[in-house]
Amino acid sequence: MRLEFLIIDPQNDFSDAPGAALPVPGAGADAERLADLLDRLGDRIAAIHVTLDTHQLVDISHPIFWRDERGQPPPPFTQIAVADVEQGVWRPFKLEHRSRALAYVRALRDNGRYTLTLWPPHCLIGSWGHGVMPAVAEALRRWEETRFARVDYVTKGHNPWTEHYSAVRADVPDPADPSTQLNTRLIQTLENADQVALSGQALSHCVANTVRDIADCLGQESVRKLVLIEDTSSPVPGFEGLAERFLADLCQLGMRTAKAAEFQC
Repeated sequence: MRLEFLIIDPQNDFSDAPGAALPVPGAGADAERLADLLDRLGDRIAAIHVTLDTHQLVDISHPIFWRDERGQPPPPFTQIAVADVEQGVWRPFKLEHRSRALAYVRALRDNGRYTLTLWPPHCLIGSWGHGVMPAVAEALRRWEETRFARVDYVTKGHNPWTEHYSAVRADVPDPADPSTQLNTRLIQTLENADQVALSGQALSHCVANTVRDIADCLGQESVRKLVLIEDTSSPVPGFEGLAERFLADLCQLGMRTAKAAEFQC
């Protein structure tokens, strides 16, 4: 039995610790349970993949990118629909970016993705928030020392023109940027596993999108190898419904769930 872990964005800015830019209630306890699970399974884990949300300040999903008619930036959590850009309710800080920004929100709509949400700047490269939560980071180091192996870190989100909730591909891939295209290496790696344990933050967004994309790529037969460790992942407040819909959809396809203390490979 080849067991692999896919841990999605277990980063400080998604923790519920002081100073987190986008805190997910319960994330600290999630991290502790995940660390205990990694230690318990130890060298029975063949590989660990950790995705890292990776941004800079100037990003289409950060408030700095946008201005209203008076030249004021929007508050975090503002949602920008196609009509908002068409009618000039919200416009890019640089007016020469309007056509590309409008094409982007139209693509989100046409692809059935989320409406563009402006998040507090988070997981900025080089910042504390970009780092892995300490409990998980320490467990990963112990696993590397025990296995004499390396954790597979997968960065996502650096392109400023598209959101990248999923670790598999961006919401609107940029033809000029291979990092936004389908991550075939990760998909092929997971295909070789007998079981893939899933964890991370946040359940409503990056976990949900990553697992949905993996399921689409692997096909229904392989979805049965996916096991979500349900008490190591929590939703963004106000988006609990998205998490519930994701769980219902994927469990119907064959994904299983388990508690960290009960999970066995």
